[in-house]
Amino acid sequence: MLYDRLYFEDQEQRCLAPYAINSKGSGGRRYPEDMDPFRTAFQRDRDRIVHSKAFRRLKHKTQVFVIFEGDHFRTRLTHTLEVTQIARHMGRMMGLNEDLIETIALAHDLGHTPFGHAGEDVLNELLLDIGGFEHNEQSKRVVELLENKYPNFPGLNLSIEVLEGLMKHHTPFDHDDKVTADEIIFPTLEAQVVNLADQLAYVSHDLDDGIASGILNMDELVTHVDLWREAQLFTDRVNTNLNPAQTRFSNVRYLINKMVNEGVAFSEMTRIQQGVEVLDDVYSCRDRIVGFSPELELKITKLQLFLNERFYQNYRVLKMTIHGKQLIKDLYCTFLKNVELLPIHEYEKVLSGEEPRRIVADYIALMTDNYVANEHRRLVEAKAF
Repeated sequence: MLYDRLYFEDQEQRCLAPYAINSKGSGGRRYPEDMDPFRTAFQRDRDRIVHSKAFRRLKHKTQVFVIFEGDHFRTRLTHTLEVTQIARHMGRMMGLNEDLIETIALAHDLGHTPFGHAGEDVLNELLLDIGGFEHNEQSKRVVELLENKYPNFPGLNLSIEVLEGLMKHHTPFDHDDKVTADEIIFPTLEAQVVNLADQLAYVSHDLDDGIASGILNMDELVTHVDLWREAQLFTDRVNTNLNPAQTRFSNVRYLINKMVNEGVAFSEMTRIQQGVEVLDDVYSCRDRIVGFSPELELKITKLQLFLNERFYQNYRVLKMTIHGKQLIKDLYCTFLKNVELLPIHEYEKVLSGEEPRRIVADYIALMTDNYVANEHRRLVEAKAF
């Protein structure tokens, strides 16, 4: 027996919570297409994302450390996969649509620049007078326009629920000046779960990389970070004779489990308090449903402040940040002054009258860290000799 799309759609209707999104009830795509015989709408979206060039490039894009710093530090791709795993687990506990959650999570960082938030910051500064640059908006731009694989439409032609999830994706790491009151209100619980999983993964895994790099010290964390002290007490109680690496792994696991379990429990309590019983209730609710308790949110905020002071502002990280910004700024100025150096597809866009600065920013944003460095050597450094 073959399990076709109708089987999976029936499974969703029977198994998912009444406030979850069913793929059969999707609002569709901008460009109408025949349904796939074996995949639901969101399963098809997920596959399109995984097979996109933008997704493959995440492998060589910075999370915190550039790739030549070490093989075991997170990249933008491994971060994306970790967010996806955590979000699917949370969604399963809450009876939500895992395929939609997975799809939004896999696509949520497609618009990120090389060299992490440093690249985003410098492009935002360079484009400030024409709307700036913001990676969530760029993720939507990637899947709607910049991926060029299909003859009948631009982009990937994803379902509107996925596009809404990308546009409503906001965490404390995003540009506050780019977030309006309306954008804080999320259209689906699935999108909210991805937001929470992203925040959760950021703090726990950046903490892990910070310790592994030697920049952060576990003794200092016990002294200054409530969540880490709590994790250390748990580890000491259930394990003995652990080496430092095992202690680190145990503590990080504790933090992830705590944030997942307490986040799901608090979200369920909030859902009940808000009277959310069916999908229409989700759309009409003006408050966030999926989140952490105020007590846990305060502890996470303190951890984020510690990371910002002791990790993100460390000279090793800042050195990479400043270097990456300069490479991107140099390339941007070079391409803008010499648009004929752009690949033919981008050059033709400029000739057709599209905004050159946006075209150059699109092209640079898609690059990997390595490609930026190589292009800088070829186009900028070579001119010095």
